[in-house]
Amino acid sequence: MNRLFLLLLALFFSATVQALTFKIATLSPDGSVWMEKMRAAASEIETKTNKRVNFKFYPGGVMGDDNTVLKKMRFNQLNGAALTNSGLSPVDSNLQLYSLVLKFHSLAEIDYVRQKMDQKLMDGLAKKGFTALGFSEIGLTYLMSTSPIHNLADMKDQKAWAPENNKIALNAQKALSVSPIPLPLRDVLMGLQTGMINVVAASPSGALALQWHTKIKYVTKLPLSYMFGVLFVNQKDFASLSKEDQATVQQTMTRVLAEVNQRSKEDNAKASESLKAQGIEFIDPTPEAATQLRSLMKDSEAQLIKAGELSQELVNELNQHLSDFRAKNK
Repeated sequence: MNRLFLLLLALFFSATVQALTFKIATLSPDGSVWMEKMRAAASEIETKTNKRVNFKFYPGGVMGDDNTVLKKMRFNQLNGAALTNSGLSPVDSNLQLYSLVLKFHSLAEIDYVRQKMDQKLMDGLAKKGFTALGFSEIGLTYLMSTSPIHNLADMKDQKAWAPENNKIALNAQKALSVSPIPLPLRDVLMGLQTGMINVVAASPSGALALQWHTKIKYVTKLPLSYMFGVLFVNQKDFASLSKEDQATVQQTMTRVLAEVNQRSKEDNAKASESLKAQGIEFIDPTPEAATQLRSLMKDSEAQLIKAGELSQELVNELNQHLSDFRAKNK
């Protein structure tokens, strides 16, 4: 009788454990490295949690643009998403910290800063009701254009694209006396084709994936800004998991996103060589031009802090980490 009672009790408690499927939207197309890695991570998590935690992905932007995805999350139609830090900035504008224009000189600097500050940005997102499962590198962006850009004078009269709602980019272009032309990502290629715009900012792999490389002729070799992706879920959904399952999800996604991060570095390096092989010219700006541009961006940075778009404390910490790194690596 006791054995039967224990068996019934075990069946009762197993029946009350609700399986949770995280519905995740992303702009990444099916078949991409990111989707390949995410599906592998989801399968691993499903196995480790005995199917208590599952993931269903909606790739290729089928759930709409960034704002639409965030709205669907508020109405519980989605449990999470993978967006760029720029796309998530309406939730927490401090996620634009690494995208400050002309802030970084190299990927080594970024890696150093990210080790120190990623968790703080994730903590900021938690205060907004979201749990970040990790960041993955998109890469450094560069000015890509149909005419050569060596210095500030060459920027005048250019028709430069600015991502919608990206206040960092909009503010930077105004500081450079450039009239930005805001467009959604899906319309940029058409803008290049029609001549509506003739300057874009993109990572090398992004330019290839989006086919922008078919319309540009020059790349200015000055790291412009840093972009990364954020995989995040609703905090209340994540909190509904057992502590053990939370740890499984977090550890698995952290490991896989680190793999994606490394793959992105490799893909951007290969993409740069591919752009050169296709006849796109890489331009080295003069040191004087680079110094002038960075000076203008300091004023832009101060304006963003004053407007409440960025935390003074976080910017100060970022600047200190950069100073420390550069002092050690002269």
